[in-house]
Amino acid sequence: MKKREPVSTIMTRNAFTVQLEDSLFKVRELIRNHDIRHVPVVQGEKLVGIISRTDLNRLTFSGLFIGQEDADDAVFEMLSIGQVMSHKPRVVKASDSIRHIAEILAKEEFHALPVVDEHEESKLVGIVTTTDVIKYMLEQY
Repeated sequence: MKKREPVSTIMTRNAFTVQLEDSLFKVRELIRNHDIRHVPVVQGEKLVGIISRTDLNRLTFSGLFIGQEDADDAVFEMLSIGQVMSHKPRVVKASDSIRHIAEILAKEEFHALPVVDEHEESKLVGIVTTTDVIKYMLEQY
């Protein structure tokens, strides 16, 4: 196993993102259409948060009760991304080791971490998830 492999080798570079002023409908559409679980939130080009499938599921009723899709839409219309997202997410840099990322994911119970520019911590360059780390570990055996 490579001990100092940088996260840049396993991260997703062109991560799907939403703008802070976009709607929750757009987040839901990205998650459904691209089978992803986490979407970084940007304002212009500045990373301001992250929103997950779990965040959206906490707001919905359709999974619990038949015929409640209209209630979900009403909730999505009432709330903004800024009200639902995690603000100031924990970030990592592309040069950080995969081992370091794995330690963060295990200890702090995150499932995804935005990857930011080496010199500008608000500039998103990718995202790394627990799935990326697990796939990497499996390749080592």
